[in-house]
Amino acid sequence: MLKRISVEHLKLGMHIHELCCSWMSYPFLRTSFPLEDPQDIRRIVESAIHEAWIDTERGIDVEFGQSRQEVDGQIDGELDKVVSSTSAAPQRLALSDEIRNATRICARSKEAVVSMFQEARMGRAIQTADAMPLVEEIGNSVLRNPGALISIARLKSADDYTYMHSVAVCALMLALANQLQLDEKQKREAGLAGLLHDVGKMFIPLEVLNKPGKLTDAEFTLVKSHPVLGHKLLLESDNIPDTVLDVSLHHHEKIDGSGYPDRLKGEQISLLSTMGAVCDVYDAITSDRPYKKGWDPAEAVRRMVEWSNNHFQNSVLQAFIKTVGIYPIGTLVRLQSGRLGVVVDQSERSLLTPQVKVFYSTKSQVRLMPEIIDLTQRGCGDKIIAHENPAKWKFPDLGELWRGSVPAAA
Repeated sequence: MLKRISVEHLKLGMHIHELCCSWMSYPFLRTSFPLEDPQDIRRIVESAIHEAWIDTERGIDVEFGQSRQEVDGQIDGELDKVVSSTSAAPQRLALSDEIRNATRICARSKEAVVSMFQEARMGRAIQTADAMPLVEEIGNSVLRNPGALISIARLKSADDYTYMHSVAVCALMLALANQLQLDEKQKREAGLAGLLHDVGKMFIPLEVLNKPGKLTDAEFTLVKSHPVLGHKLLLESDNIPDTVLDVSLHHHEKIDGSGYPDRLKGEQISLLSTMGAVCDVYDAITSDRPYKKGWDPAEAVRRMVEWSNNHFQNSVLQAFIKTVGIYPIGTLVRLQSGRLGVVVDQSERSLLTPQVKVFYSTKSQVRLMPEIIDLTQRGCGDKIIAHENPAKWKFPDLGELWRGSVPAAA
């Protein structure tokens, strides 16, 4: 049985199933391992991880903790709050109409960000005038349909991760700013902050950033220096808003004070930096990396809710979930009818009733002719009962199913 416990109750002889944090904070290469060395417990505690999942069938148990069912119930309760507080979204362009345009924007954005970051690597100042047209174009696509560009930008390779991550976080920040109803100036600054938040990584060797194995303590310390390095570079640039400077420095802070570089807590973290933290984590954990395959988008949302008490400001996380959906585009879902489908667009009525392209019957175990169904329609007669792990099913064309015949931007 899996049980979530506080790290203060960890003991030798337990079997760690998973640590309760994004893998960007993992002090270990493996996610599942037996606790056999006292130093492993020390490293977990010192990494500011608060909770861990243990497997009581593979190691010793403890009387404290919560079962998987109890934790899932809490997560469902938090998601229900988001659903009940969500009003109808405004009319927008269908994802199928925006996806090709978003793909072109992603390709152009990647080229622009590569050029901008290479200039930064050579010690040249970032020019705001060069970046703002890019933010504007990404923002226009997000207004037409936020899911299109956000989902395309998530399909990135390891080689261009840093660049496309910047594009994705820019799009997520703009979409979240729209959800929070920020004014136009704040929206532009949110998009620019997303685009430039990781510019400090240009000073980290590529062999460290793309290392397929566990980072050494020295390498991890080097990677954690990128907010300070990026902030320093942006200080030397012209016309960079203070809010953008703040996000570059503080997008790895956590509300419990365990983040870096300044260990800010709660309201010490600005709104845009809190937004940056949420958007940065979501895109990172849903993207494939050399050392870890990305989580399914719906699973990522649930994990972020699970960590929210320590990581994120709850109101910002709730607004983010309204932005991407409880079942974000690209999520593999199981319907009550026994069919499997992939989410292809969000609904204007409810976060629980997206548009789904069904393509597989679990009852007969055969592929079906793909068909898009709108779960908001009364005659639909079906509903989502769970999201599925794509790794379990190994459908080779899952990406093509939700984005049609349009190739990935990366």
